[in-house]
Amino acid sequence: MNVCGDSQPGQQRFLLEARDLTFGYGSGPTFLGPIDLQVAQGQLWGVIGPNGAGKSTLLRLLVGLLSPRGGTVLLDGEALAQTSVADRARQIAFVPQNIGGDYSSVARDIVLLGRFPHRRWRLFESPEDHRLAEQAMQLTDTLHLANRRLDTLSGGEAQCVHLAAALAQQPRLMVLDEPTSSLDLYHQQLIFLKLRGLSRDQGIGVIVVTHDINLAGQFCDRLLILHDGKQVACGPCEEVLRSDMLRSVYEVDLRTVRVPGCARDWLLAVGPDEGSQGPVDPRMKLPFK
Repeated sequence: MNVCGDSQPGQQRFLLEARDLTFGYGSGPTFLGPIDLQVAQGQLWGVIGPNGAGKSTLLRLLVGLLSPRGGTVLLDGEALAQTSVADRARQIAFVPQNIGGDYSSVARDIVLLGRFPHRRWRLFESPEDHRLAEQAMQLTDTLHLANRRLDTLSGGEAQCVHLAAALAQQPRLMVLDEPTSSLDLYHQQLIFLKLRGLSRDQGIGVIVVTHDINLAGQFCDRLLILHDGKQVACGPCEEVLRSDMLRSVYEVDLRTVRVPGCARDWLLAVGPDEGSQGPVDPRMKLPFK
C-alpha cells in the first residue's frame, strides 16, 4: 500500500486516513481506487482531476455518505463505518456542489443550521449557538449579510454563508466539493484564503475539490490527482503539479509560466495558433479550435 502522508507509520495519529479505498455501485465494476491518503490536522488538501475522475464520489466516501467496496476510512484512528451518524456530523462538515434548502431564509438562519448536530433534543438554539454562529460569520466576513435572504445574495456571498455554516458546526474536518465553481476571480481567491486561514489558524483539516490547478497550487499544502478513478499522484504541490504529469491527465498541452510575486509557477493550457488545424483529438476525430 502506497500511503500518501507526512510521516512514518506510528509516528503520529492522522485526522483522516483512507486505506486501499475502492468503490463501485451495486454489482457494477469497481471504478474508483485504490486510494490511500493521510490528512493531518491543520492541513489543506486539494483534490484535482478531469470531469468523471471520481472526485465527488471520493468525498462522499470520506464523509461516510457512501460505503466503500474495499478498504477503510479512519477518523482519528477509528473506522468511520463504526462511528455514529451524530458523531460524524459533529466532527465533519460537508459542503456539496449543489446545496439545497430554503432560499427565502436569511443568512443568519442558514449559519445556525450548522449548530444542529450539537443541539441534542433542544428545539431552539441556545445563546451559545447564536454566539458561535456570529463568530463563524465574523471569521468569514458575512456578519453584514446576517439579515439578508439567501436569494438576494451573489453566488460568492452565498458560498461564504455556507462556509460560515460549516464553520459554526465546529468540525475537526471540512470537506468541500468545488466551492469556487461559477464564482468570479475575487470570490475564488476569497474562498481559498478563508480555507487556508481556517486550516492554519483553527487547526481544521480541509479537503477541497477544485478544477483550478493554479488556485490549488497557490493555497493547498497537499494535492491528490485522480484520473479515471485512479490515484495518479499524491503529495506536496511542487511534486504533483508538473506539466508532464498533468498533460497526460487532462490531455491538453500545458506550459509553465513564472509569475512575479507568486511562490509557485503557474500552468497554462496552450491551444493551437489562430488558423491552425491543431492537433487532432482521436475521441472526436476533429481538430481542436
